[in-house]
Amino acid sequence: MASPSTRVTLDFEAPILELEAKIEELRSFSLSTNVDLSDQIAQLSERCNEKKRAIFSKLTPWQKVQTARHPNRPLTSDYLHLLFEDFLELHGDRAFRDDPSIVCGLGRMEGQRFLIIGHRKGKDTAEKLACNFGCPHPEGYRKALLKMKLAEKFQLPVLTLINTPGAYPGIGAEERGQAFIIAQNLMEMATLKIPIIGVVIGEGGSGGALGIGVGDRILMLEHAYYSVISPEGCSAILWKTADFKERAAETLKLTAEDLKRFGVIDEIIPEPLGGAHRDHAQAAANLKEVVLRHLKEIEHLSPEERRRARYQKFKAMGIYREGQP
Repeated sequence: MASPSTRVTLDFEAPILELEAKIEELRSFSLSTNVDLSDQIAQLSERCNEKKRAIFSKLTPWQKVQTARHPNRPLTSDYLHLLFEDFLELHGDRAFRDDPSIVCGLGRMEGQRFLIIGHRKGKDTAEKLACNFGCPHPEGYRKALLKMKLAEKFQLPVLTLINTPGAYPGIGAEERGQAFIIAQNLMEMATLKIPIIGVVIGEGGSGGALGIGVGDRILMLEHAYYSVISPEGCSAILWKTADFKERAAETLKLTAEDLKRFGVIDEIIPEPLGGAHRDHAQAAANLKEVVLRHLKEIEHLSPEERRRARYQKFKAMGIYREGQP
């Protein structure tokens, strides 16, 4: 978790920051003067928790997007460190290059072996540039599919950690078949014989998210978002400016609550009080509990039962009407 000196505060978090600053002042004063201020600190801490509950229970869709993009929010690399023992990264797509914006590897969670695939955004400027800010190229999705085929060979469940603004739309990526490889991943993931669990941990942007987002269970952290397009992109298309991003976020129905109601996701994973960016360890613990529970529910099914249920799950999404116009 980020230290207080490097912590970024969103505008709606300002009241929380003020209370936390007062709590820190009291603690420092108590330590320097040996004066017992535990009662006052406890009262302020409770007020701070109440403020967090009040603010984060009423976030607007745009504020959810801001929270999902929070610079201190745990990334795939954080969850790999917090959730898995002896993680071993696997590289390469056997065709063009190793795309660092998709990380794949083997690891154990509470003794359970997994093949893990996730979007990698990067921590510092150099890593963000190397990882293309979490926007994969075709070779990233090709690498992911190769590793999923490996998992099928060795009968390992797949866990995907989704956190991308979208697949990279550059000329080189399109020339190398960006749309084709994402479509191929959708088809192949729908027919894999092994359990697949996908978790939206931050941003779930369009086909870039779907490229590793077909599974038996799709889970979503409480303050993440999952959408066909970013609010800024939607605003730019509809109103020719990004100034209506808040309105677009409301219209897109991209929050975990909306998507659970529509049947797009299976469960909302609760975040620590005040958001995952405030407590990485607790966020990871919540994710672990839900993932292992869902794995137990689906691992006893036969491969054919899993594939049939997976297909029906995605086929049932959305509403349409047949008949004469």
